[in-house]
Amino acid sequence: MAASQVPVWFITGASSGFGEAIAFEALSRGHKVIATARNSSKLGKLTDAGAKVMDLDVTSDDDTLGDKLKGANALYGRITHVASCAGYILEGTVEEASAKEVYDIFNTNVLGTASIARAVAPYLREAAQQGHQTALANFGSLGSWTSNAAVAHYCSTKFAVTGLTLGLAEELSPFGISVCSIEPGYTRTGFLVGSSGHRVKTARTLDVYSAGGNGNHPAAAVRGAMEAYSGKQPNDVVKCARVIVDVLTREGVAQGREIPVRLVLGADCYETAKKASEDALGWLKDWEGVSVSVGHDE
Repeated sequence: MAASQVPVWFITGASSGFGEAIAFEALSRGHKVIATARNSSKLGKLTDAGAKVMDLDVTSDDDTLGDKLKGANALYGRITHVASCAGYILEGTVEEASAKEVYDIFNTNVLGTASIARAVAPYLREAAQQGHQTALANFGSLGSWTSNAAVAHYCSTKFAVTGLTLGLAEELSPFGISVCSIEPGYTRTGFLVGSSGHRVKTARTLDVYSAGGNGNHPAAAVRGAMEAYSGKQPNDVVKCARVIVDVLTREGVAQGREIPVRLVLGADCYETAKKASEDALGWLKDWEGVSVSVGHDE
């Protein structure tokens, strides 16, 4: 591949998990990588592997993000691929969460994703105009398809990211920019480890949502399942990263295929998405007569 055609990646949340794995996979193929995190000192391994790194908080104001993206684009003269991986999970019921806790998770997971897309769009458009293959990937989740007690806020952010991505895909496709919502199932990273900073518990807990306070409440069951699942998730983040880079560059398993607007990863997410789709068709059919009965008579 000619140097002028080498993909240049801009990755948020690259200090761990999917962001880190995608960065390493891209570097292994000879791609250029600009890896970011709130504290770039945590990106030493990626620096050693050849990545450029920078501090970046996705919740920063427009001017700050604009300056960051301008600097990132100047490093290699272009940005062709973006992976917005920054995000975390808020563990707690809707009643337990404070307004500030809810704002913070939406600010990072949803508004941060939108802010990165807004800041990077001109550079992706410029790269596409120069003949580069370009792609923007946002991170949805298995939680883009379903929601549960104690994680309703997290899942709602992932529904929102997927909805945002669908709209972005329509807005950016005329410029030759592909947009994709990456939706992985439970993947073996440190995401569910409380000390990682990616699993944040609400400051307030209520006995009525605990196993002891209200029998086996679903919220207690979900909390217990996350604890038991941590470190035992069925999906491999390295394999996921390999597929993600293949898909966004249309190589390997994606050779000759268009980039999908939604990419489900993992048998668990596939089965969840399938059931959610079948259930939706079921209740649509059951309520069809009522649904279509409300139009004007003329």
